[in-house]
Amino acid sequence: MHSRFTDARKNGFSLVELSIVLVILGLLTGGILAGQSLIRAAELRSVTTQFANYRAAVYTFRDKYFALPGDFPKATSFWTSAGGTGADATCFAAQTSSVATCNGDGDGEIADAAGDGFIERFLAWKHLASAGLVEGSYTGKSAGAANTYVPALGSNVPRGRLSGSMFDLLYVVPQSYLFTGTSLNRNTLGFYSYSGALGGAIAPEEAWNIDTKLDDGSPVTGSIFTYTRTSASGSAYCTTSDTNTSAYDLTIKANNCMPIFGL
Repeated sequence: MHSRFTDARKNGFSLVELSIVLVILGLLTGGILAGQSLIRAAELRSVTTQFANYRAAVYTFRDKYFALPGDFPKATSFWTSAGGTGADATCFAAQTSSVATCNGDGDGEIADAAGDGFIERFLAWKHLASAGLVEGSYTGKSAGAANTYVPALGSNVPRGRLSGSMFDLLYVVPQSYLFTGTSLNRNTLGFYSYSGALGGAIAPEEAWNIDTKLDDGSPVTGSIFTYTRTSASGSAYCTTSDTNTSAYDLTIKANNCMPIFGL
């Protein structure tokens, strides 16, 4: 009997040992969670850094070429024509990741050009890359059929630092899915996720954090804004309402927000 008790004491754990193990596990878990928070914070800082870099690239391009990237009507004079007239459907379809490109229509809007409804949004990145103002090379055209907006991350639009995210240069006008209090009719830089469809890239709290640091903290006003709560653009409840008194819905933790940065 004495021998069995002795063996049990030798093979078991004391309360002190168990307590030490639990403390270590707690520290490890806390360290992992803290590490994840630090990584996410660094990723969010990278979003604002990318935005600042792309905005600077657009301004530098405008100062150098007296036009906006994508909208530049003399692009083929600098980087040769991809085909056709340099500003028609033949040219738009012929583009590859080489510097040969097409012209925009020069109306001051990174929007549409004759022959392809979304071409300037893709041309913008190609013009910036051809000018040496952003890294990478871009095709300058949709990854789908002409007159469709089909991004291909890293191919016709730049990747964001967050997984599955992208940036998009576009001219925005008043629409039902944008707050009426927003200052529209302007060129902007959108930040989305894309996996077959545009979607949110960050959580409402993260969007609020960026907006508060760089702007006014409102999804409706200022130079940083987003889509209405029930918009068809896939913001999937980033804000509290569709009215101009809306705020970021901080109770939602999913990555539902599609922030738009005014240029």
